[in-house]
Amino acid sequence: MITHMYRVNIEVNGEHQDLEVDGRWTLLRVLRDVLGLTGAKRGCDLGECGACTILLDGEPVNSCMTLAAMCDGKRITTVEALGSSDALSPLQNAFLENDGGQCGYCTPGFVMSATALLESNPNPSDDEIRQALAGNICRCNAYGRIIESVRSASKEL
Repeated sequence: MITHMYRVNIEVNGEHQDLEVDGRWTLLRVLRDVLGLTGAKRGCDLGECGACTILLDGEPVNSCMTLAAMCDGKRITTVEALGSSDALSPLQNAFLENDGGQCGYCTPGFVMSATALLESNPNPSDDEIRQALAGNICRCNAYGRIIESVRSASKEL
């Protein structure tokens, strides 16, 4: 089997990364398996569930559908950059306080989509929140709590 390797220079959570990646690797694979950033979850691998959502140059994208080789020169933000266990971001804290994370598997993707929304629109309506989160699926059906979490965080920002 012939593989094509590509050199990519990316910024991940504020740190420069100079990597050699196989042309078939997704950004999700590089984040999880090469860089050890496991916040973005492998869900459907089809771009339908949103569990792997990250910010690519500030825009939410499904990292399972993004080829790493196409990210040269890009800025990537994962949920790991938003806060720490000692100091959660206001949005992460709102998810915790409002039980917006139930099982938690989808939570990083929702948080990343909501982060992009609140950066562009700090006071969204419930309809705008729903639209921004439309690419994310919660199997626990915690949508009401998720929307309340985003609404609550928007009031603190």
